[in-house]
Amino acid sequence: MSTVIESVSAPVSFTEGAVAELNKLIDQQEISPDFGLRVGVEGGGCSGMNYILGFDQKKDGDQEFIINGIKTFMHKAHGLYLAGMQIDFQDGLNARGFTFNNPNAASTCGCGSSFSV
Repeated sequence: MSTVIESVSAPVSFTEGAVAELNKLIDQQEISPDFGLRVGVEGGGCSGMNYILGFDQKKDGDQEFIINGIKTFMHKAHGLYLAGMQIDFQDGLNARGFTFNNPNAASTCGCGSSFSV
């Protein structure tokens, strides 16, 4: 039996810009309802850990959240590193893409895609 956790207890949040871009990607790429947005971390990058953001199927050890109507998967162990993080989407002249505002990051790299705790 799968447990879905409502957005009030989700460890991460999305800005309006991120929600709009994610919904656009779901429509354009015709993402299957079996898939959700995977948010997580992995070792690597210039600061020690990289963010994971992409569409994937649910795996063992994942928690499932519905955040602003978007099915989101996160491995239970990653919540420690991502609790309170806000994901945004920038579409400006200087930057385009998803950005991560992580209050748990002690330092981040210049591009913002890796961090250390």
